[in-house]
Amino acid sequence: MCGIVGYIGHREAYPIVIKGLQRLEYRGYDSAGVMIYDGNDIVVSKTKGKVVDLEQKSAAINMSGTIGIGHTRWATHGVPNDVNSHPHVSNSGDLVIIHNGIIENYAPLKEELIKRGYVFHSDTDTEVLINLIEEVQKKEKLKLGKAVQVALNQVVGAYAIAVFDKKNPNEIVAARLGSPLAIGIGEGEYFIASDASPFIEYTSNAVYLEDGEMANIRLHKQMKVRKIKDDSLVDPYIQELKMNLEQIEKGGYDHFMLKEIYEQPSVIKDTYRGRLLANEGIIRMAGIEDNLEKFLNADRIIIVACGTSWHAGLVAEYIFEEFTRVPVEVEYASEFRYRNPIIGPKDVVIAISQSGETADTMAAIKLAKEKGAFVFGVCNVVGSSISRETHAGAYTHAGPEIGVASTKAFTTQITVLTMIALRLAKAKGTLSNTDYHMYLQELELIPEKVKEALGTNDIAKEIAATFIDAPNCLYLGRGYNFPVALEGALKLKEISYIHAEGYPAAEMKHGPIALIDEQMPVVVIAPKKGHYDKIVSNIQEIKSRSGRIIAVVTKGDTEVRKLADFVIEIPETSDALSPLLTTIPLQLLSYHIAVMRECNVDQPRNLAKSVTVE
Repeated sequence: MCGIVGYIGHREAYPIVIKGLQRLEYRGYDSAGVMIYDGNDIVVSKTKGKVVDLEQKSAAINMSGTIGIGHTRWATHGVPNDVNSHPHVSNSGDLVIIHNGIIENYAPLKEELIKRGYVFHSDTDTEVLINLIEEVQKKEKLKLGKAVQVALNQVVGAYAIAVFDKKNPNEIVAARLGSPLAIGIGEGEYFIASDASPFIEYTSNAVYLEDGEMANIRLHKQMKVRKIKDDSLVDPYIQELKMNLEQIEKGGYDHFMLKEIYEQPSVIKDTYRGRLLANEGIIRMAGIEDNLEKFLNADRIIIVACGTSWHAGLVAEYIFEEFTRVPVEVEYASEFRYRNPIIGPKDVVIAISQSGETADTMAAIKLAKEKGAFVFGVCNVVGSSISRETHAGAYTHAGPEIGVASTKAFTTQITVLTMIALRLAKAKGTLSNTDYHMYLQELELIPEKVKEALGTNDIAKEIAATFIDAPNCLYLGRGYNFPVALEGALKLKEISYIHAEGYPAAEMKHGPIALIDEQMPVVVIAPKKGHYDKIVSNIQEIKSRSGRIIAVVTKGDTEVRKLADFVIEIPETSDALSPLLTTIPLQLLSYHIAVMRECNVDQPRNLAKSVTVE
């Protein structure tokens, strides 16, 4: 959540900052602001609303200057309004800050600063932080970098910050703890951002600050990185960015979400490229090979994740237990750390996160490591916090996912987790050679079958037109496709704001059946493999109560077709791999319903792409 952009160099800063904020809109926000240093003074413009509103407000202001910082805010302390928007300025008017995260002890700090004569204009914890930095700077007569370091050692919470001092206008100080921050290094210029997307066209060299690090970024000088705790110097690792500009543009699609749905055939292939050699019967993943004994000796596997990643973990639970015969538990990361879980050295914890920055998942990882477990990360963003915090891991290679509602993240996570399960099953001998080779061959065919499943777009659009005014929707699935029912319901909730629930189909009789009438659309995932006869019985129960049935079936199905009001066909595949196909029409259905309801598909209300606070 929230987005940070900063620039210091020889170009006009305002266009870079504004474009950068637009690139970070996917993170979710409710207000935006920018500060430009014009050579003599700071100029601040900020407003409730979107970046386009900020542009309109700034149009009448001279925003010329080569140093600037900008921010998109997702409200935590204080309602979304102009005053609470970032940047925030200190009482003297000299210091300016933008901040992602939460300062948990802001209240006692604020009380103490008020006693010392400070006046506060907003309800934010961020305004407390900038005035704390100013107080430290004045009281101890420190330069900005040292004042920031001293002040941050007094705060409790999470942050990514960029601070500017107009008395020393050739420097920006950046710091992070629990919230991502990247610094792009150009020729005589630096860029600061929550991720690399705002500066990808300017430089391919970036430093990702580690937790507890701060950077003094000075014009015409080498950047210095230090530890916040003890001020010791750090030798930063400069990464070469693999992302390109085309990946973060819409490419002719109306929305990023639709583009990302249609990217799934290629990104699934990218996920297994070089790892899956079906004809040779080989799965090769460095993170697994290097730690194979840890997995083979595990008493159990614990999967921790949130949201869509949690649903991918549920699919993996079925796959791991079926293939490897190792017990698996899937936990909400947000609950895991608070229930005093029993974890030991023979447990393997798999943490799943698209962004690699999810605060609850990060906290779960730290707890698992403290208890002695081996922690393996599955994430999409190279250099993210989870990729650095875990003992080992695997990237999904899905490319940037800009739409807030995850689509390609889900299918690529399942792809990675399936490959891990197959590799372990091969090593343990828990899967016959025949089945092992069948799954490898079938997984290799999945991208083409996903492409075929995308051909259901027109029927999904037709169904969407029928149900755009439905107040509720029920999703049912069994076995491997129960988590797909949960994911389908989540997608509809997230982007169309229609209340939807996912259930195991057999659980319908234990409550939800009371809701079914002629007004209730029921999406039933009913591929031919698996518990087909049972789910046909569930469909008959819905039909007898006048429910309106949307069925996702295997191509050529006749039995469900007789009962359903609408049928969406997908190609045939094995039961274990069917979630990679059954989820596709559900993504398309949610997308078209949201578009027809005139919802903001890529930036749904109240949601953030990367949830970096608990």
